[in-house]
Amino acid sequence: MNLVEIKDLRRQFVQKNGLFGKVAKVNAVNDVSLNVVHGEVLALVGESGSGKSTMGRLVAQLDRPTSGEIRYRGESVTSFTKQQLLQFRRRVQMIFQDPFSSLNPHMRVRAMLAEPLHIHGLAGSRQKVGARVEQLMAAVGLSPTLADRFPHEFSGGQRQRLSIARALAVEPEFIVADEAVSALDVSTQAQVVNLLSKLRRDFKLTVLFISHNLAVVQNVADRVAVLYLGRVLELAPTEELFRRPLHPYTRALLSAIPVPDPTLRRQRIVLRGEIPSPMRPPTGCVFRTRCPHALAECATAVPPLRQLADGHFSACIRDDLMVEARPDTAPQTTTADRVIS
Repeated sequence: MNLVEIKDLRRQFVQKNGLFGKVAKVNAVNDVSLNVVHGEVLALVGESGSGKSTMGRLVAQLDRPTSGEIRYRGESVTSFTKQQLLQFRRRVQMIFQDPFSSLNPHMRVRAMLAEPLHIHGLAGSRQKVGARVEQLMAAVGLSPTLADRFPHEFSGGQRQRLSIARALAVEPEFIVADEAVSALDVSTQAQVVNLLSKLRRDFKLTVLFISHNLAVVQNVADRVAVLYLGRVLELAPTEELFRRPLHPYTRALLSAIPVPDPTLRRQRIVLRGEIPSPMRPPTGCVFRTRCPHALAECATAVPPLRQLADGHFSACIRDDLMVEARPDTAPQTTTADRVIS
């Protein structure tokens, strides 16, 4: 069953530049259609500026789409009333990239974890609130004796655990994790990813996992959507995507995953140039200006996201490139991945 359905989603920002206020339109998310199945982890991957975080904020209704529709359990969230939106935000919570800026530095942990309980009318007596705070801290691997400390008294990994505890406070069923481990060192990343995997099982969560770290995604996601300049270029089950990437952009991303064995070499696909400005995206296929296989036809029309295998979609007109990946190019896991797994 689809928990979240996204159809033709678009988010456009208007930016004024220069002395005379020249208006430029930025297409952060452009005609994205995706479904998130109940109980799965769907990963959004891509370079910085691809629209991943904007997608997460739109799904969590921290930002409003310019057009398109987001449905949650069959209901259109873009037309929710204020009361309905409050109920929606109890079921959908977000974990941000930087826990230091997302946690209130003036609130002790106890008050910070109790606040969502009061907002959503789940507080009860003081004893019940205290017990719930202790339960949440224990669930994320922190001692309840630390509940009277301020966020700055914790390490980066501990602060991210507090962010996870705060997201779990109101018992959500859907979590948007926006680069939840990217600001952490490798060993702490492994601990937090393991924690998210455990909590997903224990609390039966559905997760939208936003990351640029494909090595981590390989170990946590059920399906992967590859974004570039606000468009989905490939969508597939994780194992299938890493075994047989179809889109040239996905192949380039996978070729950049570090190989921990110095005796092994992978053929690196180096993309020329930088990702174009979303204010002036290329015509036709948005990836064509950096694609080593681009044809003249790639500039004339936007390629649709087509299903080319069971559950495997790609937005590329070069069907001749879609061949089985060679075994020697299969992605290797890093040392951190072995810790995670």
